[in-house]
Amino acid sequence: MLVYNSQTHAKQELEPIEPGKIRMYVCGPTVYDQIHIGNGRTFLSFDVIRRYLSYKGYQVTFAQNLTDVDDKIINRANEQGRTAEEVASEFSEAFICQMRRLNVLDPDIRPRATHEIPAMIEMIQGLIGQGNAYAVDNGDVYFSVRSCPTYGCVSGRKVDELQVGARIEENEDKRDPLDFALWKGAKPGEPSWDSPWGKGRPGWHTECSAMVHRYLGTPIDIHGGGADLIFPHHENESAQATCCWHEPLANVWMHTGMLRVDGEKMSKSLGNFFTLKEVLDKYPADAVRLLMLQTHYRSPLDFSYERLDGTVGSLDRLTGCVANLRWAADQASASDHEVTDADHALGAAVAGAREEFGRQMDDDFNTAGALAAVFGLATASNAYLDQMGGDVCTSATLRASDTLVELLGVLGIESVRPATTELPHELVTLAAEQAGYAGDDADEAAKALLAARAAARAEKDWARADAIRDGISALGLVMEDTAAGTRLKMASAGKAEA
Repeated sequence: MLVYNSQTHAKQELEPIEPGKIRMYVCGPTVYDQIHIGNGRTFLSFDVIRRYLSYKGYQVTFAQNLTDVDDKIINRANEQGRTAEEVASEFSEAFICQMRRLNVLDPDIRPRATHEIPAMIEMIQGLIGQGNAYAVDNGDVYFSVRSCPTYGCVSGRKVDELQVGARIEENEDKRDPLDFALWKGAKPGEPSWDSPWGKGRPGWHTECSAMVHRYLGTPIDIHGGGADLIFPHHENESAQATCCWHEPLANVWMHTGMLRVDGEKMSKSLGNFFTLKEVLDKYPADAVRLLMLQTHYRSPLDFSYERLDGTVGSLDRLTGCVANLRWAADQASASDHEVTDADHALGAAVAGAREEFGRQMDDDFNTAGALAAVFGLATASNAYLDQMGGDVCTSATLRASDTLVELLGVLGIESVRPATTELPHELVTLAAEQAGYAGDDADEAAKALLAARAAARAEKDWARADAIRDGISALGLVMEDTAAGTRLKMASAGKAEA
């Protein structure tokens, strides 16, 4: 399996530190507001990477933090007349809610910065003791960038070429403009904790290094996040870990590409800024996943509601294909069918789709190529149903259906699973009234109604045919014509999730 390492700018074989196991960490959000769709794209991408690694048989331990103390949180709290803890608590829960709506799996470990202060203090003390950090009189502690011989290894930047936006003022306590804060001395009205340097709070870069080391050990196999985190955040994380524990923080660094809206950078000033919540309020999660996975995770993604509308149609095509395969298999007589060349061709399409799906995903998690394999199988399946009508091979048809469900499930797209909801029992009453049905089985009642409507139409008894149709519709059902015949199914609930 090949993965792209941002640090080396090349694909490399995935070689777990411990055979059969993957330790993986992805930087979580700073919880001061609803996350936007660009954040959602990053977390979705690593969810699929995690799912595929598990599918391949690896034992994956996945950790993701919540930054619940930060300047942004404090500023938002001051704007709203609330405490930083109240703001962080509200948007921590909001983030978890939206991730679950998007069908992103919960992490195995979800540390919160405010709960990890002792581990951060211990790391800072180690860095000071080794000469990689220093405390100043106001309670701040800074990391000495030039003390780290490997600084720049993640981003590819050289220390002497880094551009610094601000010069050292006379009252500036940093020894070098490149140095960054590990600990910030307490200011009035801000949350703070006791430390050897007085009350204060951790710097943003401090938490992830300490959390990775505490919960996963260093080095880990994969460290991920958005491309915007490569510098300075991930560079600084790496420097801290390398200096403190004398080993790399991660073997592979992975980063997602940026998201644009209608070809432009997402910005509130441009009016094209969308939160994940507002998108999920309008569209099914699986449609959002499908849209985002049609672009490779490292490539820029162009988001638009027009594209999302088209993706809803693509999702319906997949869902309909699976449902029609299952329906055709249910209607077929396995004992009477003689295996044909078309059956063999469908079997070959199934095997080919599996092989191509794995080949694409093994090449740096190319979900765009993997989805092309899935849609290719759907096309072959629909052609098979059109050719065979109701005389299908049950095993071949079910194998195609199961494969579509399985492969899409690896990508976290699960609405293609056939609905398990049984037809309403009220069909029995309707069939008794309109078709003379005397039994008590909803599926048999459905068949009786469809047969009665077909007979009424053949006799040009439009009033009776319409009465049957209207009765079916009143029960929340629609009639769908398939190659295997007409069937009843629950009506679509529309774009938005219930």
